[in-house]
Amino acid sequence: MKKLLLLFLAAICICAVTYAQPKPGTVAPEISLPDANGKMTKLSDLKGKVVLLDFWASWCGPCRQSNRAISKLYNKYKNKGFEIFGVSIDDNASQWNKAVKQDKITWMQVIDTKAAKGNMLTYTWNIRYIPSTFLIDKQGKIYTIDPGEERLEIILKELL
Repeated sequence: MKKLLLLFLAAICICAVTYAQPKPGTVAPEISLPDANGKMTKLSDLKGKVVLLDFWASWCGPCRQSNRAISKLYNKYKNKGFEIFGVSIDDNASQWNKAVKQDKITWMQVIDTKAAKGNMLTYTWNIRYIPSTFLIDKQGKIYTIDPGEERLEIILKELL
């Protein structure tokens, strides 16, 4: 019975480690996905900039509100080395494109139409809810996870 319990606990620990969210201070796992034109775009291409990695979807009300809020910060800091890498988990590319236009999103956008059902991207980043954001520093390391709008601006002033 003791061995069975230990085996069960070990399995739980392995699952927890396997699906753990990347931690601040660690290098951001690579993302390579198509943009609206089908061009493959990599997160690592933005190394040297402070990047807000934003997981969202067109059908997510809080995500759409977040788009409007971070738009102000983007416009204020984009010329100082701030970039946003939006990752849509929409399974419908036309709905995503429509939302990008409606929200007047001007920052980098990519889509993973298979992520809505869970895939390697959502497992690697352990996305359990959206919007989920990760602030990545100029060296490509995760600085913080899910900073609010006010905290994000304070951090941007520090990092830029």
